Amino acid sequence: MNTKIVRARSSDEYVQMIEQALDDVWDLHQSIEFDEDHMAFAREYIGPLENSLKELYQSMKDGKYEFATGDLPFMAIVEKYHDAELPFKFLLKRINETHMKGLQI
Repeated sequence: MNTKIVRARSSDEYVQMIEQALDDVWDLHQSIEFDEDHMAFAREYIGPLENSLKELYQSMKDGKYEFATGDLPFMAIVEKYHDAELPFKFLLKRINETHMKGLQI
């Protein structure tokens, strides 16, 4: 089984990955509102995850972003929840892998 995570190949792709993750967070917010009983567990992590992604995105927009500064803050959430509980977990892993190792050239 190949478990290698493919990193972003360009800064544009990296930004698109982060934007996609933010869209997925928005979708998850909608799922929580629609089915609060079934999705209550996600309330625990949705705020911190969203804040972490927004801070990452803003640092890129401000030109203050730096690669390889350690795992991104949301990785604690990624490690805690299963794929079924965090449907875009692999995307978050790709973002972190790109952050840690740079663009895949």
